[in-house]
Amino acid sequence: MNLHSELRTRQTREFMDARRHPRYQLDVAIRVYPRNAGVVRGHTVDISESGISAMLRVEVPVGEVVRLEFELPEGPVEAHALVQQRNAFRYGMQFVESGSVHAAVARVCSQLAMEQSLRESKA
Repeated sequence: MNLHSELRTRQTREFMDARRHPRYQLDVAIRVYPRNAGVVRGHTVDISESGISAMLRVEVPVGEVVRLEFELPEGPVEAHALVQQRNAFRYGMQFVESGSVHAAVARVCSQLAMEQSLRESKA
């Protein structure tokens, strides 16, 4: 199976599970590197264990795998993601790798969940 069809299979499977991972607000600078274009800069909107959304200033092709660079509290992250959707300037991107990137994102999501829970309990 080639990389493209493997990503499509994973995309279909994970689309069905897309809402199993809660989203947490995250506002940090992000750099997106499409295959045939220069860097696209923007800001993240939210993150989950399976992906990230961001407001980008330049169009990025839906369906393309891109390289992402952004900062988490534990340090810089470089990941690959499939651009799943676009709504005006907001893009939803699904992480396509596991390992250390997934572990770092999972830790941050856990931390953000605790912070969100504390804010809600004070309200």
